[in-house]
Amino acid sequence: MEFSQQVSSSIDQVIQSVPLIKVELVLALGFLMSIACTLFFDKVWKQSSFYICLASILGAFIVLFSQQSSTEQGFFGMLSLGKISYFGRILIMFSLFVSSIFIQQHFEHKTFKKRKGDIYSILLAAGIGMNFLTMTEHWLMVFIAIEMISISSYILVGYFSENKAQSEAAMKYALFGSACSAVMLYGLSLIYGLTGNLNFLSPQHMQGLTAAPEIMVSISLLFIFTGIGFKLSFIPFHLWAPDVYEGAPTPVTAFLSTVPKIAVLIFFAKLASTWLSSPFYFGELTFLFLGIVSMVTMLTGNLIALRQTDIKRMMAYSSIGHTGFLLMAIIGYSHEHMDILLFYLLAYNIMNLAFFAFIDVLEQKLGSTAMSAYAGIGKQFPILFTCFSFVGISLIGIPPTAGFVAKLLVFSSIFEQYQILNEPMYLGLLIVGALTSVISLFYYFKIPLQAFLRNNTEVQIQVAPSSKAILYIGIILTIMLLVFGIFPSLVLDFFTS
Repeated sequence: MEFSQQVSSSIDQVIQSVPLIKVELVLALGFLMSIACTLFFDKVWKQSSFYICLASILGAFIVLFSQQSSTEQGFFGMLSLGKISYFGRILIMFSLFVSSIFIQQHFEHKTFKKRKGDIYSILLAAGIGMNFLTMTEHWLMVFIAIEMISISSYILVGYFSENKAQSEAAMKYALFGSACSAVMLYGLSLIYGLTGNLNFLSPQHMQGLTAAPEIMVSISLLFIFTGIGFKLSFIPFHLWAPDVYEGAPTPVTAFLSTVPKIAVLIFFAKLASTWLSSPFYFGELTFLFLGIVSMVTMLTGNLIALRQTDIKRMMAYSSIGHTGFLLMAIIGYSHEHMDILLFYLLAYNIMNLAFFAFIDVLEQKLGSTAMSAYAGIGKQFPILFTCFSFVGISLIGIPPTAGFVAKLLVFSSIFEQYQILNEPMYLGLLIVGALTSVISLFYYFKIPLQAFLRNNTEVQIQVAPSSKAILYIGIILTIMLLVFGIFPSLVLDFFTS
């Protein structure tokens, strides 16, 4: 009798919790329809799965607005709604929509043996995982969501492998990711054994960490940070990024460098905020870890980027450097600066998507991603290289761009904490952040230097068909960077509403 009542109660809880995931249900429906279209309708209408994907993302975006002020919890505490998850999912839907168009346009004129429609169902599956990651405070759901994102990413990289180097990059990505996931799962099992609770915001969880032996908690946290570090590619878990960024098709590289980071950073921000506010030693350990990793990641990523001659590989190390800056934004978020973290995430995603859009257009025309191939062609593509250079300026953090405002806000939040607490770590973050912004100037300025100030009579512009839509996407995103740089309150007021 007790068992039947328990089952009935569990079913009622699940039914009551379904409205929490209506956005994800729209994406799941789109996922199933996209697979069906790929199997049955793509022969008649080649773009059916693509349009289903776009319709699903737009539908999910519309449904999402009904959850603006919701703070409900469901599925036995595994999922919860809040402002940070709401705004995070808006950013994810926007970036996913742009990435889908980018991928479709890239492969429109290319002959490929495998079905192109399969990629859209993979994107939707990744979107579901990313949404769940922003909504959860439960370690089991965190692991499931990260694995959904990771497996989707492995498939995206490996599916389009056309040569040995690309296959090697995909294999390295999958093997390294699997090892990091296994280490993270072991850390989670230790955490559960020490606390008896998997909700990292619950008092019981915090009490269990406080009462446990310090060495065991330290090992558990480092194991967990291994899994998070792989997705964010901060030092020393960055080894996969350069090869994968260079080997994957450019739209896939753009997706990997932007969209998954939104979800992982929002989850990590909630986790770090809880632990940093703790008066116990694991709060100090988390702060020490974030501060040191942030500084080392910024320095390493930017210094190695200086030596790169391939622009996609340069962007891999640039993204690693920006990850260090994003960890600074997480420290700011822990002091109730949610709008600063969200603004930086928005600016970072727009900048990266625009930058890779221009890389892809030039790759189609030149057949190369080497920066030396850009020599002397600035006059032939003046609009493209003007926008390209402007996005680079935004990535450096020079006004009047959204990148400048984003970095200024992060610096301001860290400086504010330094004045209050007089903690040397904050001063170190400010110095390293400013120094690496100056370093980044030297490799981003290689683009206008090559395009407008160098001469190369050997450059051959290919007449192969290329998509103008990708160029238009890049230009629109560049205009957004300018508008948000001049009027940042448009976004900041929205994030604080």
